[in-house]
Amino acid sequence: MGRGIKGSELLPFTLQFLRGRWFALFASFLIMTGAGATYLFGTYSKEIKATLDYDQTTLNLLGFSKDLGANVGVFSGLIAEVTPTWFVLLVGAALNFGGYFMIWLAVTGRIAKPKVWQMCIYICIGANSQNFANTGALVTSVKNFPESRGSMLGLLKGYTGLSGAVMTQIYLAVYGNDSKSLILLIGWLPAAISVIFVYTIRTMKPVRHPNEIRVFYQFLSASILLAVFLMLITLTEKLVTFSKAAYAGAATVVCFLVFSPLFISVREELLIWNMQKHPIGSPMEITVDKSTPEIVESKQVVSMPGSPKQGDEKVEKSCFLTICDRPERGEDYTILQALTSLDMWVLFLATFCGLGASLTAVDNLGQIGESLGYPNKTVTSFVSLVSIWNFFGRVFSGFVSETLIVKYKVPRPLMMTLVLLLACIGYVLVAFPMPGSLYVASIIIGFSFGAQLPLIFAIISELFGLKYYSTLFNCGQLASPLGSYIFNVKLTGFLYDREAMKDLAKKGLTRSSVKALTCIGSHCYRLPFIILTFVTFFGALTSLILVVRTRNYYRSDIYKKFRENAESL
Repeated sequence: MGRGIKGSELLPFTLQFLRGRWFALFASFLIMTGAGATYLFGTYSKEIKATLDYDQTTLNLLGFSKDLGANVGVFSGLIAEVTPTWFVLLVGAALNFGGYFMIWLAVTGRIAKPKVWQMCIYICIGANSQNFANTGALVTSVKNFPESRGSMLGLLKGYTGLSGAVMTQIYLAVYGNDSKSLILLIGWLPAAISVIFVYTIRTMKPVRHPNEIRVFYQFLSASILLAVFLMLITLTEKLVTFSKAAYAGAATVVCFLVFSPLFISVREELLIWNMQKHPIGSPMEITVDKSTPEIVESKQVVSMPGSPKQGDEKVEKSCFLTICDRPERGEDYTILQALTSLDMWVLFLATFCGLGASLTAVDNLGQIGESLGYPNKTVTSFVSLVSIWNFFGRVFSGFVSETLIVKYKVPRPLMMTLVLLLACIGYVLVAFPMPGSLYVASIIIGFSFGAQLPLIFAIISELFGLKYYSTLFNCGQLASPLGSYIFNVKLTGFLYDREAMKDLAKKGLTRSSVKALTCIGSHCYRLPFIILTFVTFFGALTSLILVVRTRNYYRSDIYKKFRENAESL
């Protein structure tokens, strides 16, 4: 980096840092780390089931409501089109606290037992808040770093994947092993993070930065270190009884690792500070990655891709009149042009099959472990494994697909196909379990589930442009709650309860004889997961259609216009 900061320069540098892209990116990491509360449903769902006397179908209906709220992000996208980012984040914080706080009040008996539809609304509202976090932090970061969108999406969604494990460690340190208090934690903590950084996240002009890819790999290393520690501490907690002090120590290390990207952000902003003080050609030496385009000395003021150029007085037609005038892939589609394109519908069908099945598997993981006779502590470890490998799937698909596109021109939808085929293996292991196979299934299901999201979001941004990305990426995930409802509520919950009723009949009991309808045995989830395997395989074949349709587009230089329009340092 070459030079430090003088005492007189400390305040100006601090102001530049707090307003810069790298601090905004760090703040986005923190916001996304708090935006994965929905993945903890498997941990506290049994508390809701026992406290409120729900059967599995009712619990799965609650899980569907969670998935519906988590994936219907059209409202946050449309709001983001007409309001500043800080407003989007504040709305998300209010929804997060309001929804989960009401659930906590109901589970702890502080209010009268709500009706099922009321609980569905509460969890739908709480889960919907993560769309506002996504729209505020994720969409803004992609626009700020358009040439690294695959890596960016992988990192941001990766931190969301780790959110469950991070908040588990914090709640163990603060509240002890109390699932009800976990609901309270996921109500106030993500909301507080969004409020703290509400004015930090905003769209900035893209800037050509030396070694940008190398910096993202350093962020990746920091996040992997966090994931490895979380995995080790989670497994250790299952083998050793931790004291309150030990839980506090583990949570302290986790918080330090979560904040470690801050040091990288400070270093990169310091590099920018020194480059502005000592332009290219001065004695100051700056190491530049040879793989990145050469930095030029002159600055040019440019507009964001998709915005009108200076002097262009062209009047735009109504979006209804241009619905059939679709631009080339990669150009800025209008919302209606994108939603009526065949590419979007093919991606929608693949998402319906892939994410719908994955959400079903994740939501039922706690009950799957219970049905196979695993103890309570072990069931919790399955949920943590899904969270951690969810992270690895997200960063892997983001970084690897980006490398394959840039170096080998491999279509990003091809990785979607491979990920869905991998998920089929995990479902087969649940349908036909062997001793210890649920550990492997948890890893595969978590990895494949996580890998799908960055791919879907990146494909949408690449095929339909960034102008209306806030709305389009939220529209793209609408298929997953629909798939979750059909596969989770109508299929898995119904078949599970049917098997449980058969078990009761064999014992000569009726439904009124037991408080909770529980099925024990490998037969409980066999048929639904066989069906999920075939559904996911069909989704993989569907994504192959998108591979064929987009292969010529991905052979071109899809990031050329962003390099041309970026402002040099």
